Amino acid sequence: MPVDASAPRIEIQDTPEGRVVRLLGSWTAARLTLAPAWAALSRQLGRLQGAGGRVPLASRSAPGSPGRWFLTGIEQLDYLGAQVVWNAWGQRWPADLELAPEQRLMLEVVEKFTARPAPQRRLPWSASLGLLGGRLLGLLDHGKGLLRLLGQLLLDLARLVRHPPQGPWRDLSGHLYHFGATALPITALVGFLIGVVLAYLISQQLRQFGADAFIVNILGISLVRELGPVLAAILVAGRSGSAITAQIGVMRVTEELDAMRVMGIARGFRLVMPRALSLSLVMPLISVWTTLAALLGGMLAANVAMDVTPSFFINALPAAVKVSNLALASAKSVVFGLLIALIGCHYGLRVKPNTESLGQGTTASVVTSITVVILVDALFAVLFKNVGI
Repeated sequence: MPVDASAPRIEIQDTPEGRVVRLLGSWTAARLTLAPAWAALSRQLGRLQGAGGRVPLASRSAPGSPGRWFLTGIEQLDYLGAQVVWNAWGQRWPADLELAPEQRLMLEVVEKFTARPAPQRRLPWSASLGLLGGRLLGLLDHGKGLLRLLGQLLLDLARLVRHPPQGPWRDLSGHLYHFGATALPITALVGFLIGVVLAYLISQQLRQFGADAFIVNILGISLVRELGPVLAAILVAGRSGSAITAQIGVMRVTEELDAMRVMGIARGFRLVMPRALSLSLVMPLISVWTTLAALLGGMLAANVAMDVTPSFFINALPAAVKVSNLALASAKSVVFGLLIALIGCHYGLRVKPNTESLGQGTTASVVTSITVVILVDALFAVLFKNVGI
């Protein structure tokens, strides 16, 4: 079978002076894109470059691929062919090279427009320590801002007690509706599904020991004391906490906060206090609502999976769960609501007048609120471990 003289190919000769590599044929896009030619060239180039075809990058003056390279046998060389040859050299010039002037010009163009990855530099330990210090200072700055908001909230509450007619009651009622009433469907749905899942998982374990009746104790104490308040707080943090940050952040972008400062309107009294009060008031109610929905789902699942009747479940629940657990859950919910509102207002007031900062602040508000809720719940669990036992 005659050999196509214009097909791109590589001839390798090992001589006493070293390896000689000759490139022959037409190294053009039309020739290189043919599957047989490209497969053969890939194998040869891989052997030239080393294991895996990886060659370390270096400067132009550094020696390139080993051996002598002759490009004078190439009939045609376009940009794609020059790129293939340049990559075969590891994106550096060989030490011993013979080529035509127009070929060198093409390769210099490829070298100019080939992006090299920036060398990775390891940060010294001092830079890492400085980065850690910057993160700690940023955390302290956020803590100082939250503490300032809390102190201002106490002053605003004292002002509200002294002058009730001046209070933002319309804003408070609107926030009670948006944060409370509109959150009931989603919290009930999620709570119901969580109760069903927990009941099915618990029933599989209790059935092995014949302790079907204890599903009421496990579901009751876990949902009333822990999962109900925490689940409600997480849902409210993702739903209402982000809304608080977005609302105040939009006021920053539209310069409404600056207008309030010019008119002498206290931001804490008109913006922070109504949201903090409303969330503190509705969170216990949402927590109880979510817990009831979860208990309903657990009761129905227990009836299906373990034949525990709803009447037995309802009668055994008061004996399994003391009222002090419900009181502790409500107290936790008040703290959760207050923290979610303060964190949302804190990140909203720190938004810069651009849309990118608004998105970043909203995301940071939700993440921080959920993290703080879990940390505070763990603190309550440790401090009040003997309550309701």
